[in-house]
This record gives sequence, structure tokens and C-alpha cells, in this order.
Amino acid sequence: MKLIAAIIKPFKLDDVREAIASLGVEGLTVSEVKGFGRQKGHTELYRGAEYQVDFLPKVKLEIATTDDNVEQVIEAICKAAYTGKIGDGKIFVYELLQAVRIRTGESDEEAL
Repeated sequence: MKLIAAIIKPFKLDDVREAIASLGVEGLTVSEVKGFGRQKGHTELYRGAEYQVDFLPKVKLEIATTDDNVEQVIEAICKAAYTGKIGDGKIFVYELLQAVRIRTGESDEEAL
């Protein structure tokens, strides 16, 4: 099993959710986060004063999936989150050692 963590632009969330749902992925956790990468933030104008915004709003998705589904999920996220501009995001894949569904006690792939 794998845990896929994707950091994407907030306005791409619905597109990504639809793309992974079409693969049959049933679970998704979404967190609003802030951060920066190569963008290094940007400057904004507020009431005539310019100021630096170092941390940009992003959305972090966490998706637990089976080993054989990982590449399809990554491809779906990449296609749906792509804008071609800096700051499109990143995807990280972690080894998932165990999963347990609390309500039924099912574990591992049955819990996904």
C-alpha cells in the first residue's frame, strides 16, 4: 500500500477530485496549507503599500491506495492539476505499512 501526498493549487481541487474518483479511488483527505517552492512567494499591493507574501495558499491531498493503483492516481493528479505555470505543485509517495478501518476492524487493503 502507498500513501500519495499531493500539493496543488486550490482552484484545481475539484478537477483532481473528479479525476481520481473516475479511477474508483474512494478516499481522500484534504488540508488547506501554505508554503513555497521555486516560486518564492510574490509581492502584493494593499492600500497603496507593497508587501511580500512568502507563503502561498495550497491544498494538500492525501490518498491511500494499493500498490498497483499508484501510477494511475499519479497520472490523473498530474493531468488534472496541470496549468503549465510555476507553482503547479508536487506529488510525494510514501510506503503505507498498515491501515485499519475503525468501524469494522478491517485492515490493510480491505480498509482502503
